Amino acid sequence: MISEFIGGNAVLLALAGFVILSIFLGVRIVSQSEKHVVERFGRLRVVLGPGINFIVPFLDVVRHKISILERQLPNAMQDAITADNVLVKVETSVFYRITEPEKTVYRIRDVDAAIATTVAGIVRSEIGMMELDEVQSNRAQLIAKVREQVAAMVDDWGIEVTRAEILDVNLDEATRAAMLQQLNAERARRAQVTEAEGKKRAVELAADGELYAAEQEAKAKRVLAEAEAYSTQVIAEAIAKNGLEAAQYQIAMKQVEALSDVAQGNGKQTVLLPAAALDAFTDAFTLLRGGAK
Repeated sequence: MISEFIGGNAVLLALAGFVILSIFLGVRIVSQSEKHVVERFGRLRVVLGPGINFIVPFLDVVRHKISILERQLPNAMQDAITADNVLVKVETSVFYRITEPEKTVYRIRDVDAAIATTVAGIVRSEIGMMELDEVQSNRAQLIAKVREQVAAMVDDWGIEVTRAEILDVNLDEATRAAMLQQLNAERARRAQVTEAEGKKRAVELAADGELYAAEQEAKAKRVLAEAEAYSTQVIAEAIAKNGLEAAQYQIAMKQVEALSDVAQGNGKQTVLLPAAALDAFTDAFTLLRGGAK
C-alpha cells in the first residue's frame, strides 16, 4: 500500500520537496549585527540587511556574512622620529566598523592588517613634522589629524574609523635623562628669576617707603612753616595795632616761662640767676598793668 501510494504520488512528493527546499534556500533571516553579501554566478548581486530577505534559490548564494559591530585593533607600538631628531615609541589604538561590506570583501583581503599599516604610516608622517615638545603638548591636535587622514584612506574600503587614539608617547632612557636635566635647569633658572624679582620688588618697596617718609616730612615742615608764618603775621598785626608794648610783653612772658622751666628740675638744687633775669617778672607785670589801664 505504502509503496503503491509513493509510486503513484512520487512526482507530487518530489514537487512538494522541491518547493519546501526552495523556500528554505530562498528565505534568509539576517541578524541586526550582520550584513550578508549575495552572489549570482560569482558576481555581486545584493547585500542583505537585517530582517527577512528573499533570494533566488540555487542561483543566488550567500557568499559572505559580515559583522557590522565596532571592532578594536590590538594596541600597536611603532617607532617615529620627530622633526628635532628624537626617537619616540608611539602606542596607538584604533576602533572601526564595516559600513559597506560589498567594498570590503572585494577590495581588501586583511582588513585589520591594512588599517594597522595605514595608521602606522600616518602617525610616523605626522610626528615627523612636529618637534618633541609639540608632540607632548599638542597630542589632541595630533590625534585629530591622524583620525582625519585614516578615515579618508579607508573610505574606499567601506570602513568607518570611529576612534583613532594615541595612548602614549615613550622616549628612550638617554632622551629621558637629557629632558630631565633640561627640566632641572629650567626650574633652577625660574627660581633665580623669581628670587631676583623678589629682591627687585623689595628694593622698589623700600624706595617707595623712603619717598613716602620724605614726602610726609616735607609736608610737616610746610605745615610748621605755614604755622610760623601765621604766628609771625599775628604778632606783626598785634604790634601794628597795640604798639611796641605788645611785643615787649610777649618777650617778657617767654623769659618768665624759661625761668619757670629752669626752676622745675628734679631733686634739690640751687638755681643761680642773673639780676637781669629777675627784671623779666617786673617788666611783665608793668606791661600787664599798663595794658590794663
